[in-house]
Amino acid sequence: MLERLESIEKRYEELSQLMAQHEVVADVERLQSLAKEQAGIGDLVIKYREYKKASQALEETRAMLNDGLDEGMVALVKEEVESLKGRLECLTVDIEKALLPRDPNDKKDVIVEIRAGAGGDEAALFAADLFRMYTRYSESKRWQVDVIDSNQSGIGGFKEIIFEVKGKGVYSRLKYERGVHRVQRVPVTEASGRIHTSTATVAVLPEAEEVEVAVNPDDLRVDIFRSGGPGGQNVNKVATAVRITHLPTGIVTICQDERSQSRNKMKAMAVLRARLLDREQRRHEQELARERRSQVGTGERSEKIRTYNFPQGRVSDHRIGLTIHNLEGILEGGLDPLIDALATGDQMKRLGEE
Repeated sequence: MLERLESIEKRYEELSQLMAQHEVVADVERLQSLAKEQAGIGDLVIKYREYKKASQALEETRAMLNDGLDEGMVALVKEEVESLKGRLECLTVDIEKALLPRDPNDKKDVIVEIRAGAGGDEAALFAADLFRMYTRYSESKRWQVDVIDSNQSGIGGFKEIIFEVKGKGVYSRLKYERGVHRVQRVPVTEASGRIHTSTATVAVLPEAEEVEVAVNPDDLRVDIFRSGGPGGQNVNKVATAVRITHLPTGIVTICQDERSQSRNKMKAMAVLRARLLDREQRRHEQELARERRSQVGTGERSEKIRTYNFPQGRVSDHRIGLTIHNLEGILEGGLDPLIDALATGDQMKRLGEE
């Protein structure tokens, strides 16, 4: 690991020297490329330099124990040695995490699809609660939320809602929200006060660039209709809603949120590309999972990732066994404690597989 870190630090210094050269400064595109590369390893280099500094301090402090110190000073030096050893252990973990391969999708914007599951109207209301939760969370991160399509239920919930989230590091945070979310509460429609269990599914798709997913125009059927038809609620006087069907896969995407037909078509194509990219990535992941099972064997994991229990005011994430007694705060967008724990758990799992 230390040899790898030395190589990365050397490259960091080379980049600094290159960016100081006149011909590089004059070439804006190359300068930006080099700056991006340096920024990508900057945090790791800082950690490695801290590690070297702490390691040297530990060596020097240990050497003091051979200098004939009195008993009081020996105790102080030993205390400093333990402190430095703890610091080195923390830095080692941070460096190992930073060296893990990064998810290439982490910097991408996302398309989120929330669908009501089991539970009828209560499931639709829960889907609306989840949409509000992600909207509040996005606001706290200064991300932009843009609804693409929705299908409302009769009492203010959503049978389905699809929206786009744009901002810095969106996928790196929201990717942990994929799966089945479960709610336990007394529905507003329940007169007897019995607790019901309902579900909603959340899909988080990284937005795909055109270069990542090649879509043949001949494989598409594009239908134009008035909003308020399939999947919509708002009625327009002119036909602006767009439905795109990808004939080879049967994937259908609809957008009718915009008043402009061209804008709706652009958004529907974005959803289509994201679904096609997700389809390909899932196929690849399944192949890897089959290969891993053939080597070490694994048990199937339940689809249910999280439970929101209203009577006890708690949220439990079943993937990492974490329970937080702050249901109201989480539904108001306070997702960071959950997502931070999930990200740490994911990193530790990957470290164990290295």
